Amino acid sequence: MTAVGILPKLPVVGPAEPQPIPAPSAAEALTPLIQSTYRSSELRFFVNGRHIIVPNPNPDWVLLDWIRAQDNLKGSKLGCGEGGCGACTVVLQTIEKGKQLRHMAVNACLFPLVGVDGKSLITIEGLGTVDRPHPLQERIAKMHGSQCGFCTPGIVMSLYALIRNSYRDGKFRLSSSDVELQGHLDGNLCRCTGYKPILEAARTFIVEDLKGDLVEEPSVSPLSDDSVAHDLLQTSASRNGNGTGNGCGIPVNGSCGRPGGCCRDSSTTSSSRESVARVSSQESATTRATSVDLGKCVALPSSFMPYDPRAELIFPSALWKYEQRPICYGDERKIWFRPTTLEQLIELKDAWPSAKVVGGASETQIEVRFKKFEYRVCIYASDIDELNTFREPKTHAELSALSEVAIPGNMPLTKVEEMCATLFLKLGTKASALEALRKQLRYFAGRQIRNVASLAGNLATASPISDVAPALLAAGSAITVRTKTDGSYVIPLSTFFVAYRTTLLPANGVITHIRIPLPPPGVLEVTKAYKQAKRKDDDIAIVTAGFRIRLDEKGVVQQATFAFGGMAPTTTVAVMAQKTVLGKLWVDKSTREEAVGALMKDFDLPVGVPGGMAQYRLTLTMSLFFRFWNESLSELGIADNNSIVSEIDRGLSTGTRDHFASSGTKVVGREIPHLSALKHCTGEAEYVDDMPQQKSELHCALVLSKKAHAKILAVDWSDALDMPGVVGYLDKDSVPRGSNNWGPIRVDEPLFAVDEVYSHGQTIGLVYAETSLEAQAAVAKVRVTYETLPAILTITEAIKAQSYFEHGKQLKKGAAIQGSLDGIFAKCEHTFDGVTKLGGQEHFYLETNAALAIPHSEDGSMEVYASSQNLMENQVFVAQVLGVPMNRVNMRARRLGGAYGGKESRSTPIACLVAIAAKKERRPVRMMLSRDDDIATSGQRHPMQVKWKVGTDANGIIQCLDADLYDNAGYSLDMSGAVMDRACTHIDNCYNIPHAWIRGWVCKTNTVSNTAFRGFGGPQAMYITETFMSVISEHLKIDIDELRSRNLYKEGDLTPFLQPIDIDFHIPTMLEQLSESADYEGRKRDVKLFNSKNRYRKRGICKIPTKFGLSFATALHLNQAGAYVRIYEDGSILLHHGGTEMGQGLYTKMCQVAAEELGVSVEQIFNKDSQTDQVANPSPTAASSGSDLNGMAVKNACDQLNERLAPYRKQFGPDTPMSVIAHAAYRDRVNLAANGFWKMPRIGYKWGNYQDPLPMYYYFTQGVAITEVELDVLTGDHTVLRTDIMMDVGRSINPSIDYGQIEGAFVQGQGLFTMEESLWTREGELFTRGPGTYKIPGFSDIPQVFNVSMLRHDSSGNAISWKHLRSIQSSKGIGEPPLFLGSTVFFALREAVKAARQMNGVTGPLVLK
Repeated sequence: MTAVGILPKLPVVGPAEPQPIPAPSAAEALTPLIQSTYRSSELRFFVNGRHIIVPNPNPDWVLLDWIRAQDNLKGSKLGCGEGGCGACTVVLQTIEKGKQLRHMAVNACLFPLVGVDGKSLITIEGLGTVDRPHPLQERIAKMHGSQCGFCTPGIVMSLYALIRNSYRDGKFRLSSSDVELQGHLDGNLCRCTGYKPILEAARTFIVEDLKGDLVEEPSVSPLSDDSVAHDLLQTSASRNGNGTGNGCGIPVNGSCGRPGGCCRDSSTTSSSRESVARVSSQESATTRATSVDLGKCVALPSSFMPYDPRAELIFPSALWKYEQRPICYGDERKIWFRPTTLEQLIELKDAWPSAKVVGGASETQIEVRFKKFEYRVCIYASDIDELNTFREPKTHAELSALSEVAIPGNMPLTKVEEMCATLFLKLGTKASALEALRKQLRYFAGRQIRNVASLAGNLATASPISDVAPALLAAGSAITVRTKTDGSYVIPLSTFFVAYRTTLLPANGVITHIRIPLPPPGVLEVTKAYKQAKRKDDDIAIVTAGFRIRLDEKGVVQQATFAFGGMAPTTTVAVMAQKTVLGKLWVDKSTREEAVGALMKDFDLPVGVPGGMAQYRLTLTMSLFFRFWNESLSELGIADNNSIVSEIDRGLSTGTRDHFASSGTKVVGREIPHLSALKHCTGEAEYVDDMPQQKSELHCALVLSKKAHAKILAVDWSDALDMPGVVGYLDKDSVPRGSNNWGPIRVDEPLFAVDEVYSHGQTIGLVYAETSLEAQAAVAKVRVTYETLPAILTITEAIKAQSYFEHGKQLKKGAAIQGSLDGIFAKCEHTFDGVTKLGGQEHFYLETNAALAIPHSEDGSMEVYASSQNLMENQVFVAQVLGVPMNRVNMRARRLGGAYGGKESRSTPIACLVAIAAKKERRPVRMMLSRDDDIATSGQRHPMQVKWKVGTDANGIIQCLDADLYDNAGYSLDMSGAVMDRACTHIDNCYNIPHAWIRGWVCKTNTVSNTAFRGFGGPQAMYITETFMSVISEHLKIDIDELRSRNLYKEGDLTPFLQPIDIDFHIPTMLEQLSESADYEGRKRDVKLFNSKNRYRKRGICKIPTKFGLSFATALHLNQAGAYVRIYEDGSILLHHGGTEMGQGLYTKMCQVAAEELGVSVEQIFNKDSQTDQVANPSPTAASSGSDLNGMAVKNACDQLNERLAPYRKQFGPDTPMSVIAHAAYRDRVNLAANGFWKMPRIGYKWGNYQDPLPMYYYFTQGVAITEVELDVLTGDHTVLRTDIMMDVGRSINPSIDYGQIEGAFVQGQGLFTMEESLWTREGELFTRGPGTYKIPGFSDIPQVFNVSMLRHDSSGNAISWKHLRSIQSSKGIGEPPLFLGSTVFFALREAVKAARQMNGVTGPLVLK
């Protein structure tokens, strides 16, 4: 197909009066080029070995859009749309110089579709299936590396690229450092697992026979810059080896792409196998330590399939001969060009200067999708050899003569990183500028983005917080620009940035090279670069810096450049500081101090500076300069100061799980992998948006408020309705009168705003169209006219305005029941008071809210598939908006891609909206929210503020507590009152408080309506507890551990809600056992010694307990569950229950329970998707009670069946297969189906009853954690050195699933209490709406040593029995309780800060604002 016809026809102009000559249109300017050069509009590539031709694709599509439009390629997921989560990761096979293959992990959500032409695309489906999985897929599944599974395909693909790139010429260059420390996984996020089992699975590829020589790895823990460069060079070398295969009709020096070589390659020698065996034995002890005790056998499980690199996908032979051709495709709205030469690119830019040049599209696609930029003409430039090919100097003479390095403008950053490492190792300190650049690139974005992004793109975007610009500017770099009219010329980088996001690059110009000068031989010069962000990997910088200093032979400063990002609208230099040091002796401390003083004048940021954190940013400039001053003295050989101020380097992750198999059961208590794990790993697990396209299906997108509080004066839909593919819209007038409101507790939230909006992000309407992209494009055209009203945004503002939802609940204990606590406080030896605040937390489940409604016109019924924890609530309100009884609505959920409470209530409006549209149009309707819309509308963990007063005796034993708790509910109540209830009941944590008066206040504000989140108010309250415990400890100078011990509950004590502490309170036992196993006291002494010897690095360690109440505490009616178990005549069993599977392994546990009770294997049980026409009125899967409630209901159903089958078991024998028993029972007309039911006994607390109330909670899940951290005092950067956790989970139904819940909850809690931060604009708009601005913990943030154990016995070694619990299999809920233990990272950091203050003579109590 030719490309000539894709542009709009030129207008035919008839005779008319002479007019001024207008500027040519895009059609007029570009048609000659298209006609002469761009003859094709087809994309030709391979997908999983299959040849694909796509004629004139949709110009709005990125690679992921095309992939997911294919019915059989749903494994690649859309998680964020901005390249920050990795769920969309796929692998591109490309041919490099020397006819070698490179496997590139890329973000399909950003990668331009045109870029796949001439390449081999591998998606998760190309690796394996459930029946025949790839070894990588199998190991992640069997080693419990997947929970919800939504992120898993992307993680598998990133690791797949690493493994494929590691194998060349019969040699396997893969080390623990490659797996964990070289950033191969830094572009992938997982919100469920805590990452440890994924790393464990990846490391199995180091310890087995890989059918080739395994190159031994150097010591890598911790890593220095030199060892990082060496490891990177090793990896690079493995990619650039000389291939020997010459089969398959490819070049002699090529390879067919099969990692084992071509069909004519020689076999592996025996010496190779011996080498592998030798290294494997050396490696195994550490690589397997994450799942077993270090002293135990660490051989690979025999059940694992061996990895044979020769069995991998073969690179399509046709692509070896593929010749690139210029491509052009598009329509009247947008055109894509793919030139193949620099000359063609220059011609295009000259013909249409405003054309957008695109490489990896990491910036462009975000502008298009989220900022609604419209680029009519785009040029893909990454296939131009002149812009990405670097000739490396080979000989000693060439290296010696090297005076500058000219990096091709569009060379991928990963290649730049490798090139810098290579040259630095060859040139030494002469190439310190290259090493500075390499270091910045290592932590730039994620690996997938680095694989496609370029220096030219980074510089052209002119970000004021660019990671690389300060390093290049400090080095004295320049850029080469080429235009058609002026040819090539050089612009110094020092003059390139002229204003915010503005440069000297001409509109028709292209950056061809970045030139980095190298100092002459013998010159004393060093260049270094630094970056500080919230998260080490893949995070936007707060401040970046590049420093260069050149000295004469006497050590006097001749040249100095101090460049910074994040301190001005552009990358800038510290002019005064540079001048200050010139002509002065660099080693003199006075030079340093004068420079620091000058920096304060250079960057005197006002408090309200854009980006905030003015004082911290200024402090960072001084700290980074101080670090450079010390390190430069060491590198120049003037002084050995490097160890004093060196940055924190992370080591390799290790850890243990105390695997323990329960006795007395056949199935329950066994570590069965998640039943869907292999489906997750192969991409076969189906989520809502993966479901096949329905006939005549429509897609929705939301119209959201852009004001926090305003009257709606008008809504103009006309432009949106004129957009291509748009079918219609919904608003307040589309819902039956009286049916527009919904709510989980109080029906107070409108589905569509009526006359007034109360929050930024509130739904005003929606547009539905033939495709999702068309709906999203139309939404941007809806025009809403507002009249702005005053808004309340914070708890403080709500308190001042007395803006509350009706709540009024309080807890009283001791003297408070009778009246005031004044008398008790008067008797206390000490009283303390304060106000403590805690911000919110975004759920960040990887699968956003989604729903699909399928109407049945015959009877007015509807089937709605939803990613929901709460099918009953969905059903209630869908029936309401449809005007039908509940029995006409069947809600269904197979699995959720994460939830954590965020889909308990906030999934309801999504289900309602698609149902309304489906009824209106009588067509299926689907909606999956974009990440930013999901975050803007779904709410988050409640921010809290507590005003407290506590009294103690002389020994620090708490006597009384008076507290007012405030949470920010947002603009509707949602579940905020219930969250406050749980917060009030957890502010005691594990400590006895004889007299307490606790009041809860639910603040009404103009923010998004906040909702349930793992812990449901408990973690916030316990944080408050540990805060005032720290205050008591520091004021009374009592060791914090001793203070906690003195205040612990004892059996018989009462909680503030008057529930007795019984024999199930195991906190003292766990504190004792964990302290001993973790050598807590010895490590406390070691920390103190370390701190006495290190001024700029401090360590902290802490030990904190937790107890978490299990039940729907103040919604008694929810503590019930139903199940339906059917045995078929062949002995197979179908299981339904009311719970939903969201990664917590509920389906797996329920199958284990049913298998145990019925005496069959798990394989005989099929747990079908949750649906309301099978189990009526299901309670939400929440409050960590899913296993308790549904498990007992399943058991009840099985008990009924066992009673009916008892005669047949007696007749045929207890070991008779179920197929025989079921067949016989069926022939005797026995009912083989049973409905089970269970309601939680004992509980029934009523607020306000202070006379022997019923228990609030069924039991308490408890735990203890010990965490040790190291803090960089100069910057605030930190690492978690070690965490030890012990949990009381009762008698675990599946220990491996519970271990995963513990680790995942801890890391989620670590994020809450350290790096995760929700930011709002002054106008009430949530700023942090995606992974670019909101940072959850990544692979490199987890504890370096991560040990998890479960309570088994008391301190005397006697086994503990939990039979008194009367829970399913005597187990305990585990999903939420461990989350608060993540606060040990925060409180350990607090100890480190205290140590730093102490060394600086600050002795007063630490008060954190």
